[in-house]
This record gives sequence, structure tokens and C-alpha cells, in this order.
Amino acid sequence: MINFAIVGCGHIAKKHAEAIKNSEGANLLAVCDTDPNRMTPYVEDYEAQTYEDLDEMLKNDQINVVNICTPSGFHASIAVKCANAKKHIVIEKPIALTLEDTDAIIEACKENDVKLSVVHPNRFRPVMIELKKAMADGKFGKLSHANATVRWNRNDEYYQQAAWRGTKALDGGVLMNQAIHNLDLLIWLMGDVDEVYSMAATRLRNIETEDVSTGVVKFKNGALGVIEAATTIYPKNLEETISVFGEKGTVKVGGVTASLIEHWNMESVNEDNVEELKANIKNNPIGKPGHQCIIEDMVESIKENREPIVTGEDGRKALQLVLALDHSAENNTPVKLS
Repeated sequence: MINFAIVGCGHIAKKHAEAIKNSEGANLLAVCDTDPNRMTPYVEDYEAQTYEDLDEMLKNDQINVVNICTPSGFHASIAVKCANAKKHIVIEKPIALTLEDTDAIIEACKENDVKLSVVHPNRFRPVMIELKKAMADGKFGKLSHANATVRWNRNDEYYQQAAWRGTKALDGGVLMNQAIHNLDLLIWLMGDVDEVYSMAATRLRNIETEDVSTGVVKFKNGALGVIEAATTIYPKNLEETISVFGEKGTVKVGGVTASLIEHWNMESVNEDNVEELKANIKNNPIGKPGHQCIIEDMVESIKENREPIVTGEDGRKALQLVLALDHSAENNTPVKLS
């Protein structure tokens, strides 16, 4: 049995707890939070041990993995402590808010020979698995371009629920908080990014960071991309889409959470097979919850002594793209990624 502990018992921690509960070979042993009231449900529902001090919790030799669910600005200091305590790490997106902090996390995990997995669960949606397979099989031919769109609503009430939301120091804007999953998908599907140009604004929300961002990217393979992300959509979430275009294929994945096939046209795939695929996806658009996939993968990666599916380097690439887009918007200039 692999024993997990959760640090930070806010909203997202509930998904982690349920994922651990539903994963074979995983057990939620402990939770840690500076507010004891936030830990009460985890005692009642999961019989978890509670800690108000991280250092004390890390002394527990029974804990194998720590899930970091705190505000993003605290990720690095906590992750380095966990790695130095020889705990494997599952860390919520974004991996950190700076590349320096990210590199410190990755290096600490390497030095202590512990696993590091970043929570980018959208990769595990059934439609994304099918899209990745089609691309790996070369069914698009030469790639032309791709598009990632996040048109969501996060109103002022959302940002007022916690003082850290919308801050530069602890949270980040629409790219860092909402759209980073889509940027991860773009890189996962299209390959590494070479150059970006972006514009951003804070139009409607009372926050320090941007609430709308538009940008273009050039991938190292020569294909182009367009990114649009906003939390300003009235009155509720409208859509989340990923589109890929190539010489022999066009696919648009859409819906409110990029989980349904809107278009799936490929030279090598007949119409009957497409309709069957659409029906299968529509009947089970989410599949196994992505957080559960992350937990199960961590369990298996420990047992098999292999890298997790979503690595620290993957988390770094998504963060680097966010930071490049932000830098481009702030300085009104194209930015090359190293």
C-alpha cells in the first residue's frame, strides 16, 4: 500500500482525496493545513491523521507521497522540503510560478531520488487519448496549426473567496490558473514551442493579473498556434476547445470542458468509424477522473521504478510557455523559448 498525504485542504484537495480513495493500492494517511477546521472533513470521511506543521508531518516514515494542493506561490518551498524528506510528490498545476522555483523542485527530486508528477489531468480524457494516438500514428500528415481556446467565467465573487486568488505572488492570471492545462495539451500534441507573441489585459475583474489573453505561437516543427483565454465570459463558462489541423486531418475537440468531438475528419478514417468514435466519446466524455489517473500512475511508477506519465519537465514546459506569453504581452515583443 502506498500512503499519501495532502498539504493544503482547500477546494482542490477534495479531488485528490477522492482520487486516492478510489485508486487501488493507495491510501490517504494524513493531511496538513494551518487551519485545523479545514482538516475536519478528512478526519470524518477518510480517517486521516492531521498535522498543522509540515515539518512534523514529514517525520512520519509511513508517508510515501505528498500531494501539494496549496496556493501556487507556496509550491516550491513545500516541494523542496518534501523531496528532502524522501517523499515522492504529486503537485497541482502550475508546478510553480517561476522557472527558478521549478528547477529547484526538479533538482531536489533528482538529488533525493523521488518521483515528481504534475497534475495535468486533461491528458487522460478519452478524446485526448484518441487525439494523441491519431497524431502519433501520423494521421494528420504534415501539421499546419493548432488552436486552444478557454472562454470561461470567473466573476469577482470567485476571486474574493480567497485573498491569494488573482495575485501575482501566489496565483497568476487566466493563463497560469485556468488555461495552463490547455497549454500543456498543445505542447503534448504539437511538440515544443519555439517562439510566441502575445497581448493581454485586465478588462473586467478586480485582480492584479490578466483576465483575458490572446497569443500566437510557433512550434519547433514549424507549425503555428493560436491561444485565447479569458475569465470574462458572461454569464457562465461558454467553451473550451482544442483544434488541430494538418494536410490529411482536421479535429476540433470542444464542449464546455474540451471533452466532446465537434469535428473529426481524416483521410485515413472512414465515416462509420468516426461516428462510432463520436458515440463512444459522447457516452463517456470524462472517463476515469484525471486526478485518479495521476494517483494510479504515481502508485505504479513507484512500484515499477519508472518516471510518472506527467513529469516535472512537462510541468516546466507548460509554465515556461505561460511565462513567455506573459513576458511578450508586458513588453510588446516576440519571445524566443530556449
